[in-house]
Amino acid sequence: MVERGRELSGRRGKVSRRAFLKAGGVAGLASAAGALHVNVARAQSRTLKIGFIGAQSGVRANFGETTPWMIERIRTALKDGLKVGGKSYTVEILVKDNQSDPNRSSVVGSELVLREKCDLVVAFDSDAALAVGELADARSMPTISTMVPWTGWKFSRGATPDDLVEKSFPYTFHFFWGAGEVVKNFLAMWNSVKTNKLVGTFYSDTPTGRAFGNAKTGLPSGMSQHGYREVAGGFYKMATDDFTNQVTAFKNGNAEIVSGLALPSHWATFWNQAAQAGYKPQVCTVAAAFLFASAITSLGPRGDGMSTEVWWTPKFPYKSSITGQTARELATDWENSTGKQWTQPIGYSHAVWEVAVAALTNAGDPKDKEAVRHAIANLSVDTVVGPVRFKDTPIKNVAVTSMAGGQWRKTKGGRFPFELVIVYNATAPQIPVEAELKLLSQLG
Repeated sequence: MVERGRELSGRRGKVSRRAFLKAGGVAGLASAAGALHVNVARAQSRTLKIGFIGAQSGVRANFGETTPWMIERIRTALKDGLKVGGKSYTVEILVKDNQSDPNRSSVVGSELVLREKCDLVVAFDSDAALAVGELADARSMPTISTMVPWTGWKFSRGATPDDLVEKSFPYTFHFFWGAGEVVKNFLAMWNSVKTNKLVGTFYSDTPTGRAFGNAKTGLPSGMSQHGYREVAGGFYKMATDDFTNQVTAFKNGNAEIVSGLALPSHWATFWNQAAQAGYKPQVCTVAAAFLFASAITSLGPRGDGMSTEVWWTPKFPYKSSITGQTARELATDWENSTGKQWTQPIGYSHAVWEVAVAALTNAGDPKDKEAVRHAIANLSVDTVVGPVRFKDTPIKNVAVTSMAGGQWRKTKGGRFPFELVIVYNATAPQIPVEAELKLLSQLG
């Protein structure tokens, strides 16, 4: 050591200077790295990651059409962060397109839960809600979903008609209406007109379709209780492009009403084949198929008179808990900025963020997953789609939202060719009735 010290002393010029600079550099880097680690850890602790899964492409793209537009507005609304318990958190939103594919839903769901380690996951699609559900419960990931009837959500996760209400899940929560609410609206609309009470039904072979077609809790049960008889067209696969069997069965069975659940593209094929076969029902009330103005417009004049469930409309008397916009203002914002007619998913694509923000805010510590889970379970928030009440709900993990019944009618010189008018509101009396349901033979 002494000799080494003398050597360094004797070579005091370059060597000592080099050694000094090297030592100083290492110390500086170590100090900077330590500071960087602390700052990164601090930044991460004050950043809330919210994962979002929905269908922006594929066969259900219509349901996710508003997603990019809405995400942009939510990011703007949260640009200054979210204040919770006296602390301010930046918000990072991670968006995943499941491409209307259940397998991809599982993949992107795993990415958000396992790799990104989100603080909360939002699912805005049937496949997304179902695929991420089991993983979220297993990994203690608070999850809020919508855009699938709650009955289909529970059936697909192991519930049976006997325990449909009581079946519960640890970390996953859902808000939407169920098949029962749709059945009430459909039957009330049909009871307002005179038909032979023969109903041709067909359903997509999906969780939602199976919920609607369930013999105990779906449309068949409701119809039989009110004196309607079913001409069954069965369940069809998503890749189906031929509905001649259903058309033939309904025509031969003299079904004056057509109902069930079908996506817009499937209905368009069915309706064209019905025209070719000369089949002319008096009432067409189909879930999902007639939700979108674009789908009705694509049918041309034959879109006039299609009737549907109405789970959101600019006529809803509610406003956003985030922006303060009314339902009408939100729809007008969409129409003015996109040039497209309002569409029902606008309401829920906004409300899901209202529920998410309320849950994180009420958690006290939004980085504590148990606190977030508890906050959702006890949540009661007024949104642009109406009240969302998880607190004291009679249906475990589910907040049921309201709906009305409506019929598309041609407009006279309006901005858009069709308008959805409310024809039944007993299940949502806050929305005024605007007209009576008309038979298709009365239109034109």
